[in-house]
Amino acid sequence: MTISPTLPAELKAALDGKLQGFSRTDAAQRSQKISTAYRAGGGSGTIKSEADALAYALARMPATYAAVAASLNALTEIAPNLAPETLLDVGAGPGTASWAAAEAFPSLQDFTLLDANATLSRLALDLARDSTRLAECRYLPGDAGGNLAEASQADLVVASYIIGELNEGDQRKLAETMWAKARHALLVIEPGTPAGYARILALRQHLIAAGAFVVAPCPHEKPCPLTAPDWCHFSQRLPRSQAHRQIKGADVPFEDERFIYVALTRMPPATRAARVLAPPDVGKAEIAAKLCTADGVELAKVPRRDKEAYAEARRWRWGATAN
Repeated sequence: MTISPTLPAELKAALDGKLQGFSRTDAAQRSQKISTAYRAGGGSGTIKSEADALAYALARMPATYAAVAASLNALTEIAPNLAPETLLDVGAGPGTASWAAAEAFPSLQDFTLLDANATLSRLALDLARDSTRLAECRYLPGDAGGNLAEASQADLVVASYIIGELNEGDQRKLAETMWAKARHALLVIEPGTPAGYARILALRQHLIAAGAFVVAPCPHEKPCPLTAPDWCHFSQRLPRSQAHRQIKGADVPFEDERFIYVALTRMPPATRAARVLAPPDVGKAEIAAKLCTADGVELAKVPRRDKEAYAEARRWRWGATAN
């Protein structure tokens, strides 16, 4: 089941309810300050009040949700039989990844969220209060480093936009702990920057050595075939609400969220497929696309005269599989 990149109706309604009478100008200033701190490598420490948490949720929740949804779609496409009942959301913030996982997996019954920021955890619980799926979720206080060790195992562990807040040694430790907690699958999402890609690459390599299998985006467990300055990342387009545009000081009605992810499982996937690494070049005579295959990176060229293959290649999208 493919899920939409837009916020679920229940979450949108809960967020809209919190925003009644909330100053957009104030929210824009707060979100700018928070974004600047994040870009400088800081964490969520600048989010101290309910107004800060709301500004952050308004500015970042839609894009984070879209990236997590796209990553979950990639996971379920390659592992269609995965039906987790328990979820552990590491560095959960306002609970974005938990909402996306609930949409992707009707099988999920038990949600555990972990984050050190008490303000964001309060917002997450508020937003989930009237949800049909997340009303019973539990939120564990504490950081992803130390407190994660106390959490129970879960069928699926998700960590979105969190490992960048840690130093290299702590990233490695976190990767090991998250993998130990993942009964069936681990999904890690980071910003689609060269630095985010480098973090995902290090985690991928470390956990393959620990016995993990890569489900997506890579169709193999070999070292990444890309060479610098090239890096692997994807893009998800999402619509912007009027409030979202005001907060961002943006005119366009959509946003493109760049992200990189890795989905790892305990069991090898039954099938694997090449992945489209960039927007395909659709020309009059042929379609050319950069693919990651089991044998490395390949520039696939499909001539128009091969009608069936050409029609298939026209459906290729950046980040999707190319069968």
